Amino acid sequence: MDIIDVIRDRRTVGKSTGAISRETVLELIEAATWAPNHKLTQPWRFTIVDGDEREALGRVWAERAAASIDPAARPAFIEGEAAKPLRAPMLIVVSTCTDPNPVRAEEDLTATAAAVQNLLLVAHAKGLSAAWKTGLIIYDEAVKAFLGLQTADRIVAIVYLGATALETPAPRERDVRACVNWLADSRVLA
Repeated sequence: MDIIDVIRDRRTVGKSTGAISRETVLELIEAATWAPNHKLTQPWRFTIVDGDEREALGRVWAERAAASIDPAARPAFIEGEAAKPLRAPMLIVVSTCTDPNPVRAEEDLTATAAAVQNLLLVAHAKGLSAAWKTGLIIYDEAVKAFLGLQTADRIVAIVYLGATALETPAPRERDVRACVNWLADSRVLA
């Protein structure tokens, strides 16, 4: 596929099915690591959550998230939250180490976001379904501990990955002119 077509055709797929080989996952991650990163810090980390570990992750998160829920509503809430990681056969948690230097930390965060985009585009080009998810789960210390991350690490994305999409949203129109502000010498543009 042409890269412009891949970018325009890619959609966030909420539910998917079908196993993906480790070789394919490593190809996606290798492509992700070609993202630009200032001073070649390669700050990204990829944690694969597969099989029964998805259910375990869901339980860790659901119990933590339920703490602030009305006790009467808690069981249904826990069941719903615990099931979220099961919407895809595999999750790739993409995180970045947080450098003590705030400028480096910001550069590393944005580089890691670029790595996620590379991963999503290559997954789409390979005919896979993928979704970039976040939410309060990415900030939770118990979730980070479950994933083997440090408290200061930042989770940038939880990529839900499957071989076959169970639902594919229609494209949305883009109004490019609404988000562009030209600062240029008018004689140059004429």
